Amino acid sequence: MLIIALEGPSYAGKSTAIRHLRHTALGSRAFVSDCYVKHIAHRDDIPPARTDSAAAQLAAFERFMEIEATRVAEAAASGRQLVVLDRSVDTLLAHAYALDALFGYGVHHRLRGRLTTLPFLRPDRTLYLDVPAETLHLRRKTAGHTAAESEYFLHEPGFLHHARDYFVHTARRPMTRELTVLAADADPDEVARAVEALVGFWTR
Repeated sequence: MLIIALEGPSYAGKSTAIRHLRHTALGSRAFVSDCYVKHIAHRDDIPPARTDSAAAQLAAFERFMEIEATRVAEAAASGRQLVVLDRSVDTLLAHAYALDALFGYGVHHRLRGRLTTLPFLRPDRTLYLDVPAETLHLRRKTAGHTAAESEYFLHEPGFLHHARDYFVHTARRPMTRELTVLAADADPDEVARAVEALVGFWTR
């Protein structure tokens, strides 16, 4: 089984790329799993992006890992040899890494330890969609989200910097076996086609 994950900040174009892949020959032979929050029926049940304590961050991780266990079971039941993930456990670790840096929670290493005892889909290849903060802001505005950018934690400069650092610069490698960074500040449909080309190359 080949597991490929798409990562990157909110509004980087992951969902657009996933939708595009679903309608290609690649998508027809792959098990494709949406991001964690799309597995939660009610918005109020989604753990907050900005938790207020280490305990709350640990609890959020455990909630998302319940979803990860479901993904593992669904991927196995699908019988498909290609799995495409909209976000992986590295999303959860990057989030904790950023909150550790910002608030000193100190939970990132504990979460990595938990992964030794929990089922998860470890990506063979991860494609990180790298998008400047200014472009993310414009995409969010275009999507009709009018709240002030400063009120959107996932686009706060500090969070964006540290979450990106986890994938691109951190000395401790992500869980994925191989990481590719793709500049994704072009039109999302163009990025989706670039993602399709890379996934196609990796699955030859």
